[in-house]
Amino acid sequence: MLETLSLMGAGFLHALSPLNLLAMVASTALGITIGCLPGLSAAMGVALLLPVTFGMDPATGLIVLGGIYCGAIFGGSISAILIHTPGTPASAATAIEGYQLTLKGQAAKALSVACYASFCGGLLSCISLYFFSPLLAELAMQFKSPEYFWLSIFGLTIIAGVSSRSILKGLMSGILGLLISTIGMDPMEGVERFMFGQSTLYNGVNTTCALIGLFSMSQVLILAEKKIVERAKATKFKMQFGISRQEIKRLTPTITRSWLIGNILGILPGAGATIACFMGYNEARRFSKHKEEFGNGSIEGVAGSEAANNAVTGGSLIPTLTLGIPGESVTAVLMGGLIIHGLQPGPELFTTYAPMTYTFFAGFVLVQFAMLAIGLWGSKVFAQISRLSDSILIPSIFVLCVVGSYAIHNNFVEVIIMFIFGIIGYLVRKFDLNAAAIVLGLILGPIGENGLRRSLYLSDGDPSILFSTPLCWMLILLCIVGIFSPMIMGRFEKKMMEKK
Repeated sequence: MLETLSLMGAGFLHALSPLNLLAMVASTALGITIGCLPGLSAAMGVALLLPVTFGMDPATGLIVLGGIYCGAIFGGSISAILIHTPGTPASAATAIEGYQLTLKGQAAKALSVACYASFCGGLLSCISLYFFSPLLAELAMQFKSPEYFWLSIFGLTIIAGVSSRSILKGLMSGILGLLISTIGMDPMEGVERFMFGQSTLYNGVNTTCALIGLFSMSQVLILAEKKIVERAKATKFKMQFGISRQEIKRLTPTITRSWLIGNILGILPGAGATIACFMGYNEARRFSKHKEEFGNGSIEGVAGSEAANNAVTGGSLIPTLTLGIPGESVTAVLMGGLIIHGLQPGPELFTTYAPMTYTFFAGFVLVQFAMLAIGLWGSKVFAQISRLSDSILIPSIFVLCVVGSYAIHNNFVEVIIMFIFGIIGYLVRKFDLNAAAIVLGLILGPIGENGLRRSLYLSDGDPSILFSTPLCWMLILLCIVGIFSPMIMGRFEKKMMEKK
């Protein structure tokens, strides 16, 4: 316990260094900018900025990615409130009440509530990040080759199923990712696989190029296909931000409830911020003493949605860091960032790399304060940014994609790989497949393959070793739950949409 407290204290000292503080502020502001632009997403922002973190210390790089993540989730509320267009899907419920407040001339009030609720939800989610992560990491230390095989299967079933409308399409996406993960040298025998004579593919497909293509370049192609959109004009408002003590007292039960909802959904792989925002909004309406305000501009509705979707951020990092099971697209990209920095998610993050991990945790806490300050003081500026036309966004993102891919190893082949994945990502969206499942297949494929082949090697080909421990059976059960959970989640989400 004392050792953990010591690591926490040291983490805060490292996180408070001038470089890390500058990184927090800059990344959070950038994340809010990305979030408030309709059509862009937190996953796209994190993927696009991954190459920027290469030259940084791993802890600083992760803080930057965490700042973009948190900032983008909150940023979506700005355009949702001011122009009735959610910047990210996680702010869809915020638009219901937020825009009604704007029409009443209370845009500043709505933004203040959104910012305060986002701060509280994100900050409280750090509690579980601090206290649950080490416990889950201790459990992960008992994992051997068979357990790692089933863990990879569990990750694939969860993300592939929940993030798609169709279980079949989700699994198809996961399988595509698995096939791509076989490119490169065979890890057990050293045989070339699907390299097509390209030495660049010796270590497999570069994860960063794949992420930039799937999430960023595909968005460029989607935007370019459509008619150039000029954003709706954001409503003018006075900079009279603030929440009264009475309003804080009124919002406290709603924020607490939404934090619990968002945190639990974040920890459970596959749920995500979009479901959390509707769930938080629905429960805020259910328990409100002012139900007549809902649909006409309720600050409780705004707080319920924003606290829930921001509470997902800390919760979703727990399975990502401890087990290597990202719960949604953003954490899948973040996991890719970890691997790029030479860090494998799992128990080692809390033993060998504990100082770095706790520095990131401390930075994640401080990011919430940066988000609060920037959100309150910069909302008027971000309101203007949300009006940017697609004619500016498309070439800007395109250039960043090309430069970011080339800068990884100064290799033009990786730019081509990025374009190929951009086309794949475009087709994935067109056919309603799942880009996150492809990423998971790409990342978890080698883990599952190594786990399976090593297990069979140790048992002289006897498959019973895959069913030899209680942990194996527990993970098999979770895989079964993961396959059927989309039906349950789909029904629940449908009910939320109907109530909207």
